[in-house]
Amino acid sequence: MKNKQKKELAVCGLAAVQSLAKENPQKVQRLYFTAEHMHLFGDLCKSMAARKAPYNQVSNEKELQKLSGSIHHQGVVAMIDIPKIEFLSPVYVQAWVSKNENALLLDHIGNANNFGAIIRSAAFFGIKNIIIPINEKQSSITTSSYRVAQGGMEFVTVLGIRSIPALLEDVKNKMIRVGTDVNGTTLVEQIASLQELKNTEEGSKKKNQPFLVALGNEEVGLSQAVKAHCDYVVKIPTPVNALDSLNVAQAAAIILYEMSKID
Repeated sequence: MKNKQKKELAVCGLAAVQSLAKENPQKVQRLYFTAEHMHLFGDLCKSMAARKAPYNQVSNEKELQKLSGSIHHQGVVAMIDIPKIEFLSPVYVQAWVSKNENALLLDHIGNANNFGAIIRSAAFFGIKNIIIPINEKQSSITTSSYRVAQGGMEFVTVLGIRSIPALLEDVKNKMIRVGTDVNGTTLVEQIASLQELKNTEEGSKKKNQPFLVALGNEEVGLSQAVKAHCDYVVKIPTPVNALDSLNVAQAAAIILYEMSKID
């Protein structure tokens, strides 16, 4: 929940707030918790006291619900400044290429819970770079996504772009552009071999390129414009033919697991 008047975002949920307290305690502007959780945030309270930031034990959980706008606060709410999403610049791409760092590109993931779950999987598998289009169709950093990410938000950098096709064109021959689609021609388990395959297709042994993996919208998947700019389009095959696709967050976890096998 955003407090636009104070330009704050509520972070709630034990895992999310504990990760915030450990990794970025300076971000916490105000803290509220129930008595049973007081012992978990002693160090954070000390650091907040040193900078004269307020923290309070609350007796009524309805106060936490009001602060967070959620019944899933789990007894703690931290208020932070509303995160500002920086636009992706060529400097970032150059750094990814030089360090061989992979990135996730979200093609209008509209559900905050899906966005948070993708962030959680990305953090779990060590993917630090998340790219989203800046418009109303794409979920951004919210109280819900922060909570569902279960602390993963502290380990990723979310960057914004105006045009997905333009980005994909810019990173051509710098990163391996992988789309995801139920009608893809490459199986998900082949992802680990795509670097070698791309080198073979280009007829030379080049330095391995990092991956840019695009995940599509919950209802329509990747747009045709995005798929047209991908080097490969992968699919997750079903062994039983009951359904043709997974939830995008579930699919992301499988894809990132396969990527973790890359040498």
